Amino acid sequence: MSETESSSLPEEMRAWRVHDWGASPVETLQLETVPRPEPEAGDLLVRVQVIPLNLNDLERVNGKNMMVRPELPLIPGMEVMGEVVGAGPGLEDSVGRRVVAMPKQAHGGFAEYAICPAVSAFDMPEAIPLPDAAALYFPFHLAWLGLVDRAELKAGESVLIHAGAGGAGSAAIQLAKHLGARVYATAGSDEKVALCKELGADVAINYNDTDFQAEILADTQNTGVDVVFDNVGDAVVEASMRCIGYNGRYLMMGFASDKSVADEKSIVPRRLATGNFKLCGVLLAYGDENFVPAMKQAMGWNFCSHPLGKKIMAEIVDLVIAQKLKPVIGDVVGFEELPAALERMRDRATTGRVLIQLDS
Repeated sequence: MSETESSSLPEEMRAWRVHDWGASPVETLQLETVPRPEPEAGDLLVRVQVIPLNLNDLERVNGKNMMVRPELPLIPGMEVMGEVVGAGPGLEDSVGRRVVAMPKQAHGGFAEYAICPAVSAFDMPEAIPLPDAAALYFPFHLAWLGLVDRAELKAGESVLIHAGAGGAGSAAIQLAKHLGARVYATAGSDEKVALCKELGADVAINYNDTDFQAEILADTQNTGVDVVFDNVGDAVVEASMRCIGYNGRYLMMGFASDKSVADEKSIVPRRLATGNFKLCGVLLAYGDENFVPAMKQAMGWNFCSHPLGKKIMAEIVDLVIAQKLKPVIGDVVGFEELPAALERMRDRATTGRVLIQLDS
């Protein structure tokens, strides 16, 4: 970052930090004044305007199952929206961009400024105002990667979408309907079931009082659905696999019901063989062309390419501007209310996206 850029910015910022793991965000997160970070090669410095909360942010508070465990103290927060106000060498032309972005190593977003890799940042046009602009990135990229990139969902097919009133689920319902599919959605209350129907679900099921497996099999004449969009995990896997039809595609999106099993051996080979369906993993993570092969060699992981992310973002933006897709936003609260909002998310007392809006 140039001296001119650096001198125009404050040297300190406010941030919510974790010093010791704890179950309660209200008790664990501490609002502190800390040095503003400096971007390195490949990085953007984003002045944060809005922080969308995600379930995985809870792990950076309670210290539970994470793919990579950061050192304490740390600033949680894996998604931000704001203005690029600084950049590493060679990226100076990015200053001034309005972006949605993933902070470096998926934490650091609960702050007034965040360091974000350029490969995980995407332009958000002024044509989409707040708060909608801040709510699009993660849920619609996940929905697109699952339904379009992995499942290749086609018009006339059917899809079961779990947690349909949540961020990714509500995006998936809308995208699936746009693609011409018949949508079955599950949710945990009558109010959330009603929301799923408003978003376009053909059949919406309250999983607390109805056996979704029995209802879907009955409605499909015991043939099952073509695609399962599963961001719940352990609690619904077996019943969902029983709902999937011949040559169907099971999208393993997340583990909201019990993240502790995410790294355990749990797939029974004979279950897949007798099911005659495809199992597809979905990870929202972008890397540049030099980083992706190194990560494959070191960890065995496959990251999505930045060009694919740009393509997805462009198509989502076009559909939002055309009013064919719209993010579901539950709460928009101030920066000081962040811990309480995260605690409500932990307790499943939220619907759609929860956004933290900063005064700046």
